[in-house]
Amino acid sequence: MSSAKTNFTLKIDRDLKQEAQELFQSMGLDLTTAVNIFLRQAVGCQGIPFALKRPNPKTVQAMKNEEPQP
Repeated sequence: MSSAKTNFTLKIDRDLKQEAQELFQSMGLDLTTAVNIFLRQAVGCQGIPFALKRPNPKTVQAMKNEEPQP
């Protein structure tokens, strides 16, 4: 595995980011480390590393507001 680093830009809700940073800080992690853990788990299991359930209305709205990727 390469040790080269790259930047990754992600658009997320400001409040969600703050809440996530506070949560991960309480666990001794920063947001970058937490996202890297998630990505490594996803690659390792070749999918989302947790069960997905029907999204709630707030999640559906957030998905509709997401900008399409090229």
